[in-house]
Amino acid sequence: MAKRGFFAELNYQAQQAEKRRRQQEAAAVRAHNAAVREVERAQRAAERARAAATRASEAQRKAAERESARLHVEARTAEVDALNKDLASSYDDIDTLLAWTLDFDDFVDLESLKVTVEHPPFDPGSLGTPLPPVPELVYPPQPMYEEPPAPKGLSGVFGGKKRHAEDVAKAKADHDGQVRHWRESNTKKHADHVALVAAHEKSNAGRLAKVAEAEKAYKAECAERETEAAQKNEELTKFINDLAFDVDYAIEEYVGIVLSNSVYPDVFPVEHDHSFDLATRELMLSASIPEPTSLPTVKECRYVRAKDEIVATQLPVKAQKDRYASAVHQVALRSLHEVFEADRAGKIHSVALTVGVNRVAPATGQPEFVPLVVVAADRETFNSFDLSSVVPAATLEHLGAAVSKSPFDLTPTDTSRGVRQRSK
Repeated sequence: MAKRGFFAELNYQAQQAEKRRRQQEAAAVRAHNAAVREVERAQRAAERARAAATRASEAQRKAAERESARLHVEARTAEVDALNKDLASSYDDIDTLLAWTLDFDDFVDLESLKVTVEHPPFDPGSLGTPLPPVPELVYPPQPMYEEPPAPKGLSGVFGGKKRHAEDVAKAKADHDGQVRHWRESNTKKHADHVALVAAHEKSNAGRLAKVAEAEKAYKAECAERETEAAQKNEELTKFINDLAFDVDYAIEEYVGIVLSNSVYPDVFPVEHDHSFDLATRELMLSASIPEPTSLPTVKECRYVRAKDEIVATQLPVKAQKDRYASAVHQVALRSLHEVFEADRAGKIHSVALTVGVNRVAPATGQPEFVPLVVVAADRETFNSFDLSSVVPAATLEHLGAAVSKSPFDLTPTDTSRGVRQRSK
């Protein structure tokens, strides 16, 4: 039997997000999520009330304890409501297995599977940040010479001129020293600046070299993504052409893609295997469904305040059996519908389907497949049905299917009379 091929797996991974989206859109799921939020809110309120009771005075404590008890009951009631909504959601999922698929077109546009490369922007990280510039070199102003003032009046007569000449000589000598020191300092400042600029240029050149290396690696990664996408698209183009020319592997692969799109609820997972016979244009299809014991059996939950317990009421066995049998019948029709609807080109003329359970045989301890429905349908006959209005069990009978008398008990179907002759 065929497993999911490359393109089916590619499509399957893409469909998981769609599965989650559809499930989140379901009203039952939204109701369950709202109930869970209410449980959390009530539990937080009860906890706050219990904390308040420990801090209060006697009178306040009693009032706080009453409030805490009330909120505890409210939290437990909300918990029961969430459990019941969860049950209702699960049962609704099981009861509408066929209706779920009728809202969607099962045809797969293979061109939509072609890969469009989206490259992330080039990000060199910290290397992309330029180094701070070297501060501009600013020289201090040249020292100015200020000649000592000449003596005035009598001070110039009594040795003032001589002292003034000495002061001038000293001032000029000091100024010459200041100018010399200024020049030497500027020469050092210039040399230090030149060295700093050279170091900055060297560091920046190193940074730019690393950016260039990172960009080279980025371009190589982009090229690799482009090459990989081109290879996948080339394979897909070949696959599309092979499908158009009725190459049997391509037909099997396409069916695998269609079946990978079939979104079943978590409470009732279904797996398919298939193979195609080009000579007869018949698809052999097998659907593996969960054992009855894996399905929920609780009818509803209720809170018993006296015991502070949540008690579950079990579904009657007949209700469990009826729901499981209905699910088996719905899976059979749904599987046929999805294949025929998706095959717009009419490459598959008929489908031979088996719906059953993989289990460990209680008598031998060995794995076994228990067939619960075996049915064959041709395209023209099946496509004439209005599945939105049928009773699945009646449709299977009309198709001449071999159906288990008790699917819930995993009673194998009787295939001795054959399944290709429609009942009259």
